[in-house]
Amino acid sequence: MPGIPLRHGAFLPPFHPLNENPAACIERDLELMQWLDRLGFHEAWIGEHHSAGWELISSPELFIAVAAERTRWIKFGTGVISLPYHNPLMTANRIIQLDHHTRGRIMFGAGPGLLASDALMLGIDPNTQRDRMAEALDVILRFFKGEYVTEKTDWYNYVNARAHILPYTKPYPEVAVVSAVTPSGGRLAGKYGLSMICVAATNPFGYDALGANWKIANDMAAEQGLKMNPAGLRLVGPMHIAETRAQAKENVKYGFDNYLGYLNNNQPRFNVPPGKDAAEWFVENNYGVIGTPDDAIAMIQRLYDKQGDFGAFLQQVHNWADFEQTKRSYELYQRYVMPHFSGDNRPRIDSFDWCTENRDLLTEKRTSAARAMFDKHEAEQKARAAVARPVQGKEAW
Repeated sequence: MPGIPLRHGAFLPPFHPLNENPAACIERDLELMQWLDRLGFHEAWIGEHHSAGWELISSPELFIAVAAERTRWIKFGTGVISLPYHNPLMTANRIIQLDHHTRGRIMFGAGPGLLASDALMLGIDPNTQRDRMAEALDVILRFFKGEYVTEKTDWYNYVNARAHILPYTKPYPEVAVVSAVTPSGGRLAGKYGLSMICVAATNPFGYDALGANWKIANDMAAEQGLKMNPAGLRLVGPMHIAETRAQAKENVKYGFDNYLGYLNNNQPRFNVPPGKDAAEWFVENNYGVIGTPDDAIAMIQRLYDKQGDFGAFLQQVHNWADFEQTKRSYELYQRYVMPHFSGDNRPRIDSFDWCTENRDLLTEKRTSAARAMFDKHEAEQKARAAVARPVQGKEAW
């Protein structure tokens, strides 16, 4: 069992192939949120994208507003809002409003923007995005706190600007920055003591950077007199599980190759050797899991071995399998993977093992108790018979 209770969630970009009805795809994503809520998943993070065709949600805030109305317990995070694309005051106000709508079930995830195609459409130089994210994050946190801001940069100008309502959550919702391979996310998380979402935790490059980026965050936090909380560290990885590995491999024939094709179309990064099965290559190189609940447990344990304690594991939502098989994968995860790390079954196992160790004693006690009951019953029957027996020369009572 981990030192920090492990939460479980989903990271929804989302990925949908080009030949499907987009309205139906978004509706299915909402149905998945309802399914995760019913299964007891703790959180879901929703992405923002404006180009490249596959990742359909342009406003995570709109999606969350609908999803929150259809669910009861699960928390939602923007995963993430690309801060350079938005006026920071408008972003702050939308998050504050969502915080009130959901009565505190909102988390604010921020990033610089992943797709260069998004930035180029907006006339934004990708080289400026990380600096603009840092500027925006600083001023948004000040708005959350109720501060008045007078500040001018090359992309916004505030004169006594402020949020005219403050967050429902006090002092404000949890704030997380995205981290992949570069140190920018770790630096910002440490500077402000924020949570981190490592979106490439199972990618070999992201996996290798886990310890380095967490150290950067901790070092930056110490310089500010702050301390990073491992409970706010979230690691993202893709998986699909079934009852057997063979079944899982069969399931992902539905959409795995298209998924890999989309990612390589945006930025070539998965170089599958000619003639090699792409899904097998993916698993062999530890990019993710296509297997059983035991394989999922092994991957998360591998992350523990590398990182130490962290707060949540988020499954990347990828649509490798059809919807029913996808739902089944999350159900198997809930049934077998969650309790493995929570230890919820430890008392049950201890009780079962105690009974096994004391089986002979328990059997003797049960047999003795049953024999005593038979003896008691027989004695009572004899006593009744004696009372009812007729006395000589007289009629029975």
